[in-house]
Amino acid sequence: MPRHNPYDLQMQITRLFEQGQSMFATIKVQDWLRERQEDPANYDILFHQKPAPPGSGATIAIDVELRRKDGHPVEPWLQQQLDRQS
Repeated sequence: MPRHNPYDLQMQITRLFEQGQSMFATIKVQDWLRERQEDPANYDILFHQKPAPPGSGATIAIDVELRRKDGHPVEPWLQQQLDRQS
């Protein structure tokens, strides 16, 4: 199974929002969860838009938040992979 850099996920999601295709961002995160042997149905996926860091060349940045539907905290390793370099 190929390993994907979480930064790539953040960039892909940000591009989707910039291009007005944000409806595909949820699918992208669901695929990312499946690659990590997690069931996307167990999570609420939330997107938070913020200004991009200066010098990044982008206008916006998107943070991805996962919440477990059963109320338990998200596994620390999973959240770390998602947050890395965001």
